[in-house]
Amino acid sequence: MEAPAPHPPHSPTPPRHDPDELARDLERERPRLVALATRVLGDPDEAQDIVQQAWLRLAAADRDIENLPAWLTTVTTRLCLDRLRRRTAVPEAEIALEAAAPDPAEDVALADTVGAALQLVLERLSPNERVAFVMHDSFGVEFSTIAAALGTTAQNARKLASRARAKVAQPRPEDALADWEVVDAFMAAARGGDFTRLVQLLAPDAVVRADADAIATGTPEAIEGREDIASFFNGAAHAALPVSVDGRPGSAWYHRGQARVLFDFMVTGGCVARIDFRAAPEVIAQVVRRDGAAPR
Repeated sequence: MEAPAPHPPHSPTPPRHDPDELARDLERERPRLVALATRVLGDPDEAQDIVQQAWLRLAAADRDIENLPAWLTTVTTRLCLDRLRRRTAVPEAEIALEAAAPDPAEDVALADTVGAALQLVLERLSPNERVAFVMHDSFGVEFSTIAAALGTTAQNARKLASRARAKVAQPRPEDALADWEVVDAFMAAARGGDFTRLVQLLAPDAVVRADADAIATGTPEAIEGREDIASFFNGAAHAALPVSVDGRPGSAWYHRGQARVLFDFMVTGGCVARIDFRAAPEVIAQVVRRDGAAPR
């Protein structure tokens, strides 16, 4: 009787990715990762260093990674957090987070970046507050995923973001120009046709609304979502000038030297959350030009 054939030896696990493929994948993700790290750390050079460290960890990983963008996002966030802790005196309560390190490849849906003026207020926050606030309020990340990056619970991540939000909401004199900077950066991106920058400056749930007088001039009644808003403004607004109305920053479309439609901005956390097209005569009468720009 013949002996049963031996089981074939286990083949080694095939390599996760070709090195060249990994390099291409990283280059596709690099702009987003650098933007995230820059906003958290406030230093573009440090951000580049962090992303390079994330690449080294990816190259050294010994297993398949199903969701590479999510993995890189979480690793980059953790590296940023480590860097913040080294440069910041961290309260004892912040250090006492759970030490678990969940799989970075949890499903993550991120926006590409955060608002231009957010760095001004991030300096108030502890490292963990800063990361929780940026990831949730600016990138729309679930608290369970933030908890994974911080090595804590979802409940604690929620508390960190809430505490950060309260600090950000406290007005400071040095933050007074933040809203103006965001509005002017948005309009500059619109004139320059910089779609990516427009998306960066819009909150994920941004909206545009118009009053009846503005609609009569040809503006849309409503636009929902930052992608559609960015598309509408992209390459437009060449006849718009910086203005203020009731002390708020805005822009206005000028025709023959007269303001015709006000772009009334609401800025929250360094992002444009809402734009109202307003053209009622009583509103236009309150428009005040700023920065000495010449009408067209």
